[in-house]
Amino acid sequence: MNQSVESSPFKCGLVAIVGRPNVGKSTLLNRIVGQKVSITSKKAQTTRHRVMGIHTTDEAQFVFVDTPGFQTRYTGTMNRTMNKRVRETLSDTDVVMLLVEAGRLKKEDRQVIELLPTDRPVILVANKIDHVSDRGELMAYLQEAAAAFPFTEIVPVSAKQSKNLDELLKTIQTHLPENAPLFGEDDVTDQTERQLAAELIREKVFRLCGEEIPY
Repeated sequence: MNQSVESSPFKCGLVAIVGRPNVGKSTLLNRIVGQKVSITSKKAQTTRHRVMGIHTTDEAQFVFVDTPGFQTRYTGTMNRTMNKRVRETLSDTDVVMLLVEAGRLKKEDRQVIELLPTDRPVILVANKIDHVSDRGELMAYLQEAAAAFPFTEIVPVSAKQSKNLDELLKTIQTHLPENAPLFGEDDVTDQTERQLAAELIREKVFRLCGEEIPY
C-alpha cells in the first residue's frame, strides 16, 4: 500500500546581518553563499550599501542582507546615511542576526543592541570563536551577551574557518516564514555583474592602497 509523505512547507525570508564595523559580517556572508558577493578589507565600513547574498536548499531560501557597520564615532553625512541603511534593514527583514566578536561586548556592540527590534527573532552570532582558547571564557562571554538583550538564539561560529555554520543555518531556518522562493535556485546575489566587478575593484584598491586612502 502506498503511503503519501507530506513534505514540509518551503521557507523563505530576509535575514539581516548587523553589527559594528569589522566583526566579520561580509566574511560570514561569503562563506555561507560559497563565493564572494560582499567585499572585505581591514577598513571599517568597507560595505557601503546593503548587499544581498542568497543561499538556497531543498527546504528553504535564505536571503541575507549584509549591512554597513553601525558606528557613532564619526557623524558625517556618509556615516549618517550608512547608519540609516542599517535601521531600515532592521525594519524590513524577517530575522535579524547580530554579529559580535567572541570575547567581550564592546561599547559599539551595545549601541547596536539598542537598535534591535523586539517584534521578530533576533539571533546573536558570536564570531571568531577560534580566537578564544578558553572555553570557560567563551561561556562567560555568552552569558554576558545573553543578559544584554532577550536574544531568540545564541550561536557561536568562526566565519573564517567555517565552523558551526551548518548549525547557524538550521537555527535561522526554524524562524523563517513559509514562503515561495524570491530568487532562482542558482542565484547567489541580487547584484549585477557590473556591480560585482566594481566592488571587487574597490576591494583591491583598499587592499593595495589602504594607507593612502584618507579615512
